[in-house]
This record gives sequence, structure tokens and C-alpha cells, in this order.
Amino acid sequence: MSAFTSFMKIFQNKSLVSSLRLIALTLVAVSALSSSASAQTCLTSDDMDAATRTALTNTANKYFSMAAKGDGASLRQNSIPAIASDFTGIQNVIDDNKANFSAGSASARPPYLLKAEGTAPLQRAEFLCGLFSANGQTANSSEFVIPNLPPGNYAVVILDVTTPKGPYTDSFVLQQQGTDWKLGGYYVKQSAVGGHDGNWFADRARAFKAKGQTHDAWLYYIEARELLAPVNFMYTQKTDKLYDEMQTVKPADLPPSDLNAGAKTYKLTDEFPTISGKDLDLVVKYQSPDVSDTGKTFQDNMAVMKALVTKYPELRDGFEGFVARAVEPSGRDYGSLMSMKDIK
Repeated sequence: MSAFTSFMKIFQNKSLVSSLRLIALTLVAVSALSSSASAQTCLTSDDMDAATRTALTNTANKYFSMAAKGDGASLRQNSIPAIASDFTGIQNVIDDNKANFSAGSASARPPYLLKAEGTAPLQRAEFLCGLFSANGQTANSSEFVIPNLPPGNYAVVILDVTTPKGPYTDSFVLQQQGTDWKLGGYYVKQSAVGGHDGNWFADRARAFKAKGQTHDAWLYYIEARELLAPVNFMYTQKTDKLYDEMQTVKPADLPPSDLNAGAKTYKLTDEFPTISGKDLDLVVKYQSPDVSDTGKTFQDNMAVMKALVTKYPELRDGFEGFVARAVEPSGRDYGSLMSMKDIK
């Protein structure tokens, strides 16, 4: 629906991103603004003129007001054609958050202005925002990595939203069309789980690492990064350091991998943490030839949960719930959720 890919796709290419950045930055410490030869430049809030800065912040606040009122029709009218023509996903996000956001208040962070030059989509657009050092990012820098981005002027405006359900970020990707800034992407994320932010999860990951519980540590590092990054194509000094830290605990048997459960072997395809209300749950996906027999599939789901928790009892310390999802070749899936304490 938009030019921006999911976090996991970008995350899998992070080692390449880091390598390319380090090669460039060991040559000279640069500001992205000063790199005139680059096809991608970034202006931070301090770099742009006051009128542009105000226009971006006001536009994001206006669009947030529309979303908080559940006014998807107006937001769609103010979207770029690619978004307006397939608005279902954004409308679902608006509907899911309307009640919460209508009782909340938003405050805008300093915006970013991204300029992509050329005549064709950029296979991998990389925007370095602010001052970098020979060692990489600084406390005040940011990086955006966006695949298949058409040339144009874009902006990223992040709002911190205080709600009855806790803190959120509401992020808008805007694209300039004439004198207007149109919606090019919309991202809503919780900033905390059960009152705990990304820094808390990073500390917990380190504690798990110290105890040798590498699976819990790895998954908590993932959740820490997820909570600290308002959008999944944004990197900061803190998230880069987390990436480096988590490589030291990366388990060798992460999916795709085989899991033996009695006489049966399941092929695991994915494993990640997810927020469920105030809880952090573990999700595991595995291959299934057919999920139409839900009774049988439920039993397979339970077998996967029990086998994985038996193999890694540390998972009980890290997660309140466990979701196993059987996925058939067509993509159709069937999932089951159990509380960790009920998995015997």
C-alpha cells in the first residue's frame, strides 16, 4: 500500500545497513545535509525554515485530530493516490484507536524533511539526519532506510500521545504535492507494555543474558527496539546499540528450525513477542499441510507450545501467554492462545 516495508524485512538487512554505514562514516564525519552528491538528503527541524517546520507540525496535528475523531473519510481525501486507493488498512487502525485517542492528547516531536532525488524509485533510500561521527550515530542523529521510494519530498512527523491506555506514538509520513503535504503513511504504536518502556525491556534483556537465558534475552531485545522506534524504518544511536548487543545472545536455533514433539517434528518458521493488552506474549508460527480440521490443529498447536516450553523453560519467565499459529501453504492459518501457567 505504501513504499515502506515491515520492520522484520528491514531488520533482516540490518547487518548490511550497518556495514555500509560504517564504511562511509570511517572516511569522514558528515552531516547528511552537507552531502550534496547524495541522492537522498535529510533536514532536521533545526535545518529547515520556520514556515516549513510549522506546516509539517500543523499538518500532522490536523491529521491526528481527524484520526482521533474517527474521520477516515477526511484523512483519505488528504492522502496521496496510492494510499487513498487502498485505505482499508489505515481505516482499521483509525477504528481500533478512535476511542483511546479521542480521550488522549498529542505532542509533536521535531519533524524530519526527506528529499529523494532522481527520476526513478530508489531501490534503497537511506537518509542520515543530523550529525554523525566516525563511530556512527550520535545522541541527536537518526537514520531512515526506505526501500523502493519514488523521488519526491517527504516528511516524518512523530506525535507522542498520552492516552487512558498508556503512551503511544502516532507517526505520519507526509509527501509534498504542490503546496500541500499529503498522507503517505500512518503508523500507531504502543510505547510501553504494562507500564514498561523500551529501556525497561532492554534492562530485562541484559538480566536474562546474565543468567544465560538467551532466548528470553533475544526476544526482549526485539521488544525493546520495537518500543523505542516509533516507525520500523527508523534507526537511532540507541537502537543501533541494541542491535549490536543482541547479536551477542542470538540463539543458534531460531526459526526456521525443527521442533520435536513426541514422534512428530514441526517446522517452525517464525518466533516473536507481541503485545496483548498489558501483557507480553510469545508467538510461534509453524508449517501445517492443512488447518481446516480445527480440532486436530488445536492439538498440534498445544503440542508445539508444550514442546517448546519443555525445551526452553526460561520462556515461562519472560511471557504471560503463548500463541501457536499453524500456517498452511495457502497462507491460511489457525492460532491458539494459552496462558503460560496453563501449559503443562
